[in-house]
Amino acid sequence: MARADTGPDFIEALARGLDVIKAFQPGRPVMTLTEVATATGLARPTARRILLTLSELGYARAEQGGFALTPRVLELGVSYVRSMGLWEVARPHLEWLVARTHESSSIAQLDGSDIVYVARVAVPKIVTLSVQIGTRFPALQTSLGKVLLAALPPAEVERVLAEPSRSGITPRWRPGREERESALRAVRAKGWALTDEELALGIRSVAAPLRDGMGNVIAAVNVNAHAAETSVEKLTEEHLPLLLKTAGAISADWSQYAAVPQVTAS
Repeated sequence: MARADTGPDFIEALARGLDVIKAFQPGRPVMTLTEVATATGLARPTARRILLTLSELGYARAEQGGFALTPRVLELGVSYVRSMGLWEVARPHLEWLVARTHESSSIAQLDGSDIVYVARVAVPKIVTLSVQIGTRFPALQTSLGKVLLAALPPAEVERVLAEPSRSGITPRWRPGREERESALRAVRAKGWALTDEELALGIRSVAAPLRDGMGNVIAAVNVNAHAAETSVEKLTEEHLPLLLKTAGAISADWSQYAAVPQVTAS
């Protein structure tokens, strides 16, 4: 069945192929044809053709009586990160920050009411929620998301948060409008954001904005810690100054990078 509210140039077959890829959720690495058809709402013959096409292209493979995605699917997300150039610019700064805080650090951008992780340098620690490139969380309950939401005009914040989250996470902190606006005003006033187990138990983080040469917020960078190991005082008094220094360095390098014409040799 064709989708409603799509334009004349909408390619239904491409949309169905992406639906099949997205059907493979955490905990479901292998899915039968019937499971894929049920999850996507597609007829079995359609789902089968898509899975076989993905297999021929190297994005899926037959496995254990069903189908599984291959690591090549990662290229789809990495293409976005590489096209931005942000990872190349940020990596040495994130590594410097992680070496001094001994905590993980990530960069995320806003996608609807969620944040999506686009760069990360991690340290091996047991945390409540697993994070990797492409992971998404509800924006309002993360330090990264608070920074990104605080950079938007109030009317835009309302529009963005009206979109349903696609993260599959139910956050612990679900504020009303007044509490939410107060929290974002505080972020604007301070220039950084803190979350203390608002998304899930055990997760505590602080984040700062990354800006382009015009001062626009293009992403956010954080230091993420386990609440049982790192106090709020240590996070804000020891790690925050290092984070702010890192954010400034990445922003400066990004501004220079973006100002240089990118030429591809033929």
